[in-house]
Amino acid sequence: MIQVEARLGILQRVLPDYRSTFFDALAAVCLNGLSVFAGQARPEENIAQGKLHTAHLFPANNLHFLHGKRYLCWQRGLVTWLEHWQPEVLIVEANPRYLHLPMAVRWMHNRGLPVIGWGLGAPPAGKGLFATLRQSTRRRFIRQFEALITYSQTGANQYRDAGFPPERIFVAPNAVASKPTEPPTPRPNAFLDAPTLLFVGRLQERKRVDLLISACAALAPQHYPRLWIVGDGPAKNSLETLARQIYPKTEFFGARRAEELQPFFRQADLFILPGTGGLAIQQAMSFALPVIAAEADGTQADLVRQANGWQIPPGNLEALVSTLKIALSDPARLRSMGSESYRIVSEEINLEKMVEVFASAVHSVWKESNAHPADR
Repeated sequence: MIQVEARLGILQRVLPDYRSTFFDALAAVCLNGLSVFAGQARPEENIAQGKLHTAHLFPANNLHFLHGKRYLCWQRGLVTWLEHWQPEVLIVEANPRYLHLPMAVRWMHNRGLPVIGWGLGAPPAGKGLFATLRQSTRRRFIRQFEALITYSQTGANQYRDAGFPPERIFVAPNAVASKPTEPPTPRPNAFLDAPTLLFVGRLQERKRVDLLISACAALAPQHYPRLWIVGDGPAKNSLETLARQIYPKTEFFGARRAEELQPFFRQADLFILPGTGGLAIQQAMSFALPVIAAEADGTQADLVRQANGWQIPPGNLEALVSTLKIALSDPARLRSMGSESYRIVSEEINLEKMVEVFASAVHSVWKESNAHPADR
């Protein structure tokens, strides 16, 4: 593992609890420390605030404007944190909706210090009158960074196509679980009773849990699975109503975190994420679960492969129903796919690998910055 010599700062809109372990693990390889600047989410987002033990947390005062695709954020206290912490490398969320971001980049660049953008990618601007303008704006935005970190090869390709140098793009697959230290969860090659399907995540409209409930209801009654929904959020009441109406075999368990999730992962037969997101996928795979995931922002592509699961078009009920039928028709194949999930998390995509990529990116820009001290 590379040791990071630079004093590292990370600029985050919020610090969700699922990121705490990662930031603490990254701080453990930062010889001169790591500080995270983050504020509070809106109450309706239902994001549990994380706590840090090795890394340092400096609280921001978040000002939220508008909603949805028009959302904007300004973080008060940014310059105070920068002056206090004096980061030598800064990692920021590469999101143009964060209005304070240019100020942070200027502060670093005025001192000859590098900034790394951390983002999903740069999707094509599409067609139409303003497509060229949007593409040009995206290019200018990403060019302010000395390097980019993205979750997937899809994101890396998008940044490359937007004109960013490929050698400055680092792929750190999204992970919340470490390398497994125990053997894969044993499961028989036949369902003892009905199979158990599991969803874990915040209950929001974009997660499309309604689609999952409808898909289960569309199966033949003799093949009805148990459906476990673990999570909380603004869509919970409407989802419970829908389940009572069309699929009473759905059970809602509320929000569970950390060790509380383990019994659900161990007892499930198949993990399903029918909408956007994807953090829980890697965690489910560490318990040897095969996966059905909707194609969303590209982060699922490196995790879910033909050998361990299925990717389906987002919002497509027919595709989800047909995939469920295929998956549940052969429990022995499901076990084999679960074993491949376990291998992927053990060898390729885990928290340790994510830390390693971040450390490499920081080392790269810091080394180059030190090679040109006259620029400071």
